[in-house]
Amino acid sequence: MHWTWQRFEALGVDNLYDALQLRSRVFVLEQGPYLDADGLDRQSWHLLGRDAQGTLVSYLRIVDPGLKFDEPSIGRVVIAPEVRGGGTGRALMTEGVAGCERLWPGRAIRISAQAHLERFYGSLGFVRVGPDYLEDQIPHVEMLRAAR
Repeated sequence: MHWTWQRFEALGVDNLYDALQLRSRVFVLEQGPYLDADGLDRQSWHLLGRDAQGTLVSYLRIVDPGLKFDEPSIGRVVIAPEVRGGGTGRALMTEGVAGCERLWPGRAIRISAQAHLERFYGSLGFVRVGPDYLEDQIPHVEMLRAAR
């Protein structure tokens, strides 16, 4: 997997198009309609994971601290359907957590996780910090990874 970290203004049109296309495939077509472009992309870091052929197969964003939560927040975690189940999600989140730790050393990381993925995120050090709630008609739970 080839990782690229970029701020919004440095993404360029091709990376932005690929990211929005992958996010739409999963978040809009698979999971149901909602407004993906929520106004936070411009104040975020974007992590793009491309396979050996250069195809974008994984993506996440990290919203700067103070915009969504007090902590940096990993979100819009997405894996292309054709590569799920092979460790790409774990690799993506491991790189995302490492990026947060480089950018904001000594800070906790907060996520709004789909509830059915709580055990997965728990295996990466995230702990539930609240009750289930609905976000875009999907059960979610807030989780926190303590500062290291």
